[in-house]
Amino acid sequence: MSGINKVILVGHLGKDPEVRHLEGGVTVASFPLATSETFNKDGKRVEQTEWHNIVLWRGLAEVASKYLQKGKLVYIEGKLRTRSFEDKEKVKKYVTEVVAENFTMLGRKSDFEPTHPNGTTSTSKIEDDFSNAIDESGDLPF
Repeated sequence: MSGINKVILVGHLGKDPEVRHLEGGVTVASFPLATSETFNKDGKRVEQTEWHNIVLWRGLAEVASKYLQKGKLVYIEGKLRTRSFEDKEKVKKYVTEVVAENFTMLGRKSDFEPTHPNGTTSTSKIEDDFSNAIDESGDLPF
C-alpha cells in the first residue's frame, strides 16, 4: 500500500502571490498562508498562528495571480513537498511547501472580483478562468 500525502488548509494570505514565469512558459505563484487556532491556556484564550509556504503551478497560478490578495481567506488542498537548495554561502537549506492542487476563495464573491481601472468589476471572468486552469494531465513539473 502506498502512503497518503494530503494537506487541507483554511487561512489568510500573508501577502499577494509572487508570480514567476519559468522557461517554457510555465507559471508558478507562491505566497505565505496564515492559519490560526484558538485554545484556552491557564484560563486565558490564546491564539496560535502557523505560517505555510504555498506554491501553485500553471493555470492555477494564473488564477491565483488574478484573484488572490493579501488578507483574503482561502481553502487550499495540496501535498507537502520538501526541497533543498544552496544559499549564497553554499550552505544547503531545506524548505517545506504545500503544492496546491486546488483552492477555493472564501468570503463574499465581491471580495475576489477583479477590479477594472474604472472601478467596475467582472464576475463571469472568474468562472472562465477557473475552468481554463484545470490541467487534465495532473502532472507537476518535478
